[in-house]
Amino acid sequence: MSLQYKIVPVTAFEQNCSILWCDQSKKAAVVDPGGDLPKILAELESLGLQLDKVILTHAHIDHAGAT
Repeated sequence: MSLQYKIVPVTAFEQNCSILWCDQSKKAAVVDPGGDLPKILAELESLGLQLDKVILTHAHIDHAGAT
């Protein structure tokens, strides 16, 4: 079992939204979903992941917009 990750640049600001997941359970956490929710959900689906948690490092709109 190991932790995997992928960085997904979102919005016109191209800030980093991260997807973290367990390669065994396929449960995922999305960190700082600043926007482009359809893009984030499509990435989760393409990786075969189940969204389990959303983690915010802070509440600025560019990091929390798609929460």
